[in-house]
Amino acid sequence: MTVVVVGLAVALLAWFLRNADLASVAGELGRGRPWLLALALAATLTTYATRSLRWQYLLRGVGPTRYVNALRATVIGFAASFLLPARAGELVRPYLLAQREGLPFTATFATVILERVLDLVTVLILFSAYLLLAGPGAGEASPAMFRAVKVGGIAAAAATTVVLAVFFFLAGRPEALGRAALRIERVLPARLAHLVARLAQAFAEGLAAVRNPQHLAMVLFWSFPLWLSIAAGIWLVTRAFHLAIPYPASFLIMTVLVVGVAVPTPGAVGGFHEAYRFTVTTFFAAPNDRAVGAALVLHAISFVPVTLVGIVFMAQEGLTLGRVRVLARRAGAKEDEG
Repeated sequence: MTVVVVGLAVALLAWFLRNADLASVAGELGRGRPWLLALALAATLTTYATRSLRWQYLLRGVGPTRYVNALRATVIGFAASFLLPARAGELVRPYLLAQREGLPFTATFATVILERVLDLVTVLILFSAYLLLAGPGAGEASPAMFRAVKVGGIAAAAATTVVLAVFFFLAGRPEALGRAALRIERVLPARLAHLVARLAQAFAEGLAAVRNPQHLAMVLFWSFPLWLSIAAGIWLVTRAFHLAIPYPASFLIMTVLVVGVAVPTPGAVGGFHEAYRFTVTTFFAAPNDRAVGAALVLHAISFVPVTLVGIVFMAQEGLTLGRVRVLARRAGAKEDEG
């Protein structure tokens, strides 16, 4: 699996660089405005502090947590996802926090999944806001592609709304979900059926935040400064490379980047780069070599600082990268066991 993932990353990077003049890209890198890049770095680091705070609100239905533990687990988790394949950090993060705070792992892991749904909802809301605010020249460089992105955004918004509605339903009926899961005894051995039922009920209980309107309101509230900060980092880097786009246009770039990051390569290498290059060249007529340079810097600002801080936190916790890999496997096994 690791060989396949590395091969995918190499293939995507090759595609990303296929039309680039590396000497010209190096020249573009030297033209980046440092003060804007410094602001982009600050905006990016702010996102992890905000994400940790939002996670605390999601976890209130599971149990009390301390902010410092949520922050450390978040940073270590993102660092693990950058350094290891298969999004290992998505398992390591809830596992570490559950161990430190004495929380049930499955319920804690469920909040991470809910986080991802809320992230997608927030991104699509901001993308819709961009479509409403965009002037008549938006997408002029490629009208057909812009229409395709609009249709894709609408479809994704509809699908996400359905998923969120299902989560609301599950969160309100954890016992009913457990009883329904027991019905699979007809096709599975009874012991395995009971195991699935316990897992399903624990998972639904992990979605307790959506049962409390006040907690849900706070989670949604903090989702917007989180993603507005991410958008600010994208916009500042883009402006640092002399690409004059309005701030709301970063919502479009951010939406496509979410797709690029979904490609399962360590640190989103390749998928992130090509998603940014494609968007700014296709919709904003950016020169290819300048877009390549900006993509490299944006990726570095987005992933390298949190990875370095995560490595420091790992060392303080007595963790090596190999140990983190073992934790990810253990967390995966624990999730299977319920």
